Amino acid sequence: MNTTHQASIDALNDLIENARDGEFGFSQCVQRVQSASLRPILQRRADDCRNAAAELQVLVLRYGGKPADGGTALGALHRGWISVKDTLTPDSDRRLLDEVERGEDAALGRYRKALQADLTPEVREVITRQMRGVQANHDQIKSLRDTAPG
Repeated sequence: MNTTHQASIDALNDLIENARDGEFGFSQCVQRVQSASLRPILQRRADDCRNAAAELQVLVLRYGGKPADGGTALGALHRGWISVKDTLTPDSDRRLLDEVERGEDAALGRYRKALQADLTPEVREVITRQMRGVQANHDQIKSLRDTAPG
């Protein structure tokens, strides 16, 4: 396997883990958000993360790699911290959206890092397209957070 393919597989697997973290996080937010109007938005984002992971898995297999099969340790730690915070303070939609935006910031950072690797053109195109989607979602969440009560 050449180094470009290996770098592509490594970057893709990092983003698969990130997408799984995002899917889990958004699914949890759907359960905790108070505003019924936010639920479908957050559910769509969870679905987007699941679909992104599936698309990236196909590419890993195409390049001869083994797709990552879980989320990240940092994602698990963040979810644990959110659980602790939830026991100490009640949820508000604004606080929940603040955490979601923080997660989207982290996702954007991982996409930017992935784009610095020596990637195949196909992988670079997919990662760039997915990153644009993450940026659009980040901007939407930020706008919702800025207008949320409390």
